[in-house]
Amino acid sequence: MSPTFIGIDVAKDHLDAHLLPQGEALTSAADAAGVTSLVDRLQAVRPALIVLEATGGYESLVAAELAAADLPVAVVNPRQVRDFARALGLLAKTDAIDAHVLALFAEKVQPPVRTPPDEREQRLKALVTRRRQLVAMRTAELNRRAQANPEVRKSIDAVLKILHRQIEDIEHDIDGTIRHSRLWHEKDILLQSVPGVGPGTSRTLLAALPELGRLNRRQIASLVGLAPFNRDSGRWRGERSIWGGRAEVRTALYMATLSAVRFNPVLRVFYQRLRAAGKKAKVALTACMRKLLVILNALLRTQQKWHPQNA
Repeated sequence: MSPTFIGIDVAKDHLDAHLLPQGEALTSAADAAGVTSLVDRLQAVRPALIVLEATGGYESLVAAELAAADLPVAVVNPRQVRDFARALGLLAKTDAIDAHVLALFAEKVQPPVRTPPDEREQRLKALVTRRRQLVAMRTAELNRRAQANPEVRKSIDAVLKILHRQIEDIEHDIDGTIRHSRLWHEKDILLQSVPGVGPGTSRTLLAALPELGRLNRRQIASLVGLAPFNRDSGRWRGERSIWGGRAEVRTALYMATLSAVRFNPVLRVFYQRLRAAGKKAKVALTACMRKLLVILNALLRTQQKWHPQNA
């Protein structure tokens, strides 16, 4: 028999599944009972691969239940799936069509199966994400305060007081979560041993880049979106540029690199050499971000603290 490939489109209220080559369509509610029912039906099929899109968290329950049932599941970037659909000339978009496209993507592309994060990993990521949201709100209020009249400023100050307290509370929760995990605590110590990497960067890497230390330097740079892509055609050579990847990780690495090119002896020399060679500041910083990422990846792989001679 031909292997079965399944695509599941996850919406807030319902799930649409499509099975290939059978062409069968399934629909269920997106609540716990509906997910359990769908998983039971798919277990009987014994699929070769099930593909879901990352949909801002709605897919987490489905992916976790599928993985718990020992079904092969891959959560993929929605942009990849849309580009795949356009390449096939499938421009219409409904939940049923999306499920069919995901099944085709599973069959033709066969993305690697990845184990979804467990409950503890999801909690850490949620806390780090919430802290980032609160910091963004605080920054917005601080910007408004500079132009506000006295009456409005009083309201802004009250909101800022709440935001300061909320950020402190959630940072306490994040620190406690990391300390209560021996693995995360040891990784946190290794990461923060690098000059330029502080608690904020370390927390983001632990939450949003669990692959750190498990991949080689090229794979980790590509995953984060710091691997330069060629733009060449014939004799023409375009500028290399980075694209895609995990934006929250790049943002954290950027802030760490701004500090590292001043206080990290290895990255400071590397940055100065690039600038002396005529590289633009942005290009030099991006190269330093990639080098910092590679250093951090090596530290976790070898379980050794930072030392300039090993960088």
